[in-house]
Amino acid sequence: MKRKYKNLKRALFIVLVAAFGFSGCKKILDVNQNPNNPDHADPTLLLPTTQAAVSQVVGNSFQVFGNIWAEYWTQSPVASQYKSMDQYAPIATNFDNPWLNLYRVALINSDLIIKSNQAGLDNVKGIAYLMKAYSYQLATDAFGDIPLSQALQPSVYPNPKYDKQQAVYDSIFVYINKALPLLKANAVSPGGQDMIYQGDMSKWIAFANTLELRAYLRLSNIDPNTAQAGIAALYQTNPTFLTEDATITYTSTGGNENPFYNEAASPTLGKIQNVVASSTAVNAFKNNNDPRLAKFYTLFIDKVSPVDSLESIAQGSYIQFPNKKVSTPSPLVGGQANDPASATAPVKLLSAAESYFLQAEAVARGWATGNVTALYTQGIQASFDAIGAGDATTYINTAPDGLAALTAATTVDAKVKAIITQKYYAMCGFQGFEAWTEWRRTGYPSFWVPSAATTIAAGQKPLRMLYPNTELTSNLNYPGTVPIYTPVWWGLPNP
Repeated sequence: MKRKYKNLKRALFIVLVAAFGFSGCKKILDVNQNPNNPDHADPTLLLPTTQAAVSQVVGNSFQVFGNIWAEYWTQSPVASQYKSMDQYAPIATNFDNPWLNLYRVALINSDLIIKSNQAGLDNVKGIAYLMKAYSYQLATDAFGDIPLSQALQPSVYPNPKYDKQQAVYDSIFVYINKALPLLKANAVSPGGQDMIYQGDMSKWIAFANTLELRAYLRLSNIDPNTAQAGIAALYQTNPTFLTEDATITYTSTGGNENPFYNEAASPTLGKIQNVVASSTAVNAFKNNNDPRLAKFYTLFIDKVSPVDSLESIAQGSYIQFPNKKVSTPSPLVGGQANDPASATAPVKLLSAAESYFLQAEAVARGWATGNVTALYTQGIQASFDAIGAGDATTYINTAPDGLAALTAATTVDAKVKAIITQKYYAMCGFQGFEAWTEWRRTGYPSFWVPSAATTIAAGQKPLRMLYPNTELTSNLNYPGTVPIYTPVWWGLPNP
């Protein structure tokens, strides 16, 4: 009988063994000695470990960096865990585990699935190609140039060369295009081994198209001709796009919790509340009388109105308010360390709201056909639906950043600003890394402020993550430290 993953416990256990075991034993890093015994494992059993590894990165380390650098969250005045993030002063060891989870678990296992000779695995291999594309985009968007052509070759470990970010993006499109015919094949379904869509290939095809659209739009400034041509070719296939979130869900039982909450509730952090509401996001929500505010953040019950029930502090101002009572991210997004409900918050790899906003931007730029207004409003409603905020019609028609902002836009850039600003609101708490990434690409939203605790030059903000310490100490082809204020290939420079 095929074993199925009804929860994440075993998959996450493997990820944790991988992450922590690597730091203490170089032998286990040899790709011929995968800790899951891949040479003998059923490839379908490698699929959930791949997805769990990606979720661990998106839902934990990149989640907290993203939400702080996207100014949804800031360091709590009564704690200290993430001060270096708010100071724009991360250290290389902060990125060891996400790098290892991406390269030594997600990418290796994806590659092993793809190379398997086992019959009937076309659907599983199609998903593996998408996880490979997603993982490489995640890594290159975070770090810039990364190992690609030699990354998974045992003969060159631990010294793979670094490839240019443009080459990584070229590979992303290749992997997606290889995935699509495999997803459409009549093959054995992975069923419950697929923790995202439970083997529903129609949803994976929509995921592939949405990921491809995201990747092409990432090139909008650096290579608009390629972006436009790629999107035009994509739309010629009459693609379906995501209409529901691509998530991994969690439970409240040990080993299966949301990864950010799991760390916050660990003995190391002891359920200390390290992140609180940033005034940057909170004030923007308030200025639009946005009902999502009460969903993304925890309100104080001793206040009269929802607006007055939320307290925030300016980004990085934790030193100025040593005793201030500040609202926290809500359990809905996994951000309340003392509320077990945070354990069940999902990790979103792609969201339906994001899908609609990507389509709206492609249309606004004249690179795709469609109704930009309809897609824009569908994106807002999808965000409301995802968090149970009700009908968005009143908000769409009355909020300054709602339909009025798009209607008033007379240039492509103004339309893009309205779309990305709404995407920012929709991603609060769930997709912090992606919100920060879209700001790096477009400069929107335009109301961000430098952290009050910054340790870099005035006016500068983080534009990339540091290469991990494990690369510095073990890879002879390490390219050298690149400052966090240096833009990645597709990104805008600091103002």
